[in-house]
Amino acid sequence: MSDEITQAFRHPSERAKALAGDPPRDRISMTEHRREVEIGAFQSERGVTQTVQFDVVVEVETRAEGAVDDVDRILSYDTIIEAIDAALAAERVNLLETLAARIADHILAHPLAARCIVRIGKLDRGPYVLGVEILRNAPEGRRNMRLLQPGAPHPVVVFLSTSALARDDMGDLLDALDGSDAPLILCVDRPAAPPPQAAHAMPQRRIDLLAIEQSAWVLAARDPRCVVVESRTELEWAMRQGQISVWAPSKLVLDAVEGPPSNLTDPYRLALWLASAFDAQSVMAFGVADGGRDARPAIAVTHLAGDALPPKPGPAG
Repeated sequence: MSDEITQAFRHPSERAKALAGDPPRDRISMTEHRREVEIGAFQSERGVTQTVQFDVVVEVETRAEGAVDDVDRILSYDTIIEAIDAALAAERVNLLETLAARIADHILAHPLAARCIVRIGKLDRGPYVLGVEILRNAPEGRRNMRLLQPGAPHPVVVFLSTSALARDDMGDLLDALDGSDAPLILCVDRPAAPPPQAAHAMPQRRIDLLAIEQSAWVLAARDPRCVVVESRTELEWAMRQGQISVWAPSKLVLDAVEGPPSNLTDPYRLALWLASAFDAQSVMAFGVADGGRDARPAIAVTHLAGDALPPKPGPAG
């Protein structure tokens, strides 16, 4: 058997190594992922499901030895799972080739994916596996990285001032906020006590951001529904799960390529920046006067008193 034929029947991870370019790229993989799928061109395959196995290898643009231990700077395994979910949810398909191509297109829309191999096999058609394998490269002119990935839900950002954070009925407030279908990101004010003062602007910025995070952890301790999150990946995952996130801003603010100005540390204005970066549906600000804190938000903001409850949504339509 020739070397090419031998290589063709090896696992996709081995195939990817054999196809390594110059310079070689790092790879992530997901193997033996099995789903029950209605697929096939024959009449006998309609109205029934069969077990289909997915093996996917993705070459990525970043290299592990040159990267920090940072979930926002790598391609997440969730990208592969979401690509499969999206392709299966779109419509019924007849051909494994079509399904594989759609999965590859979804993965390669991610700015860190350079090339992928997708192998799909039907396991129920006999004492063998019937399958296809495709290899695709990332398209030219692909979009740049954005904070909110395509298909992610658009959140409602809620800013809680110091006075709002002190309210006794925080559980009632969260009940009212959690009634919306949109995921919630809570942004909080600094504690009432002024933070320590540093002699230089850069350490002072870190101190101011960490002061906000102190309030985030205090809020999370008051209600188990509130989970402190700091990275883009964590925020997006939490939104997909319907989790109430409390934003700890240091990581996103300091790491973002197109972050807020270096002199911006006001918690309310940072919340507006986050709302814009994540394409928020709306912003609710508790305890901030309309137009206060020298902000001109690009997103419509509903201003409420620090002890108010949010208005109930009106009837649809």
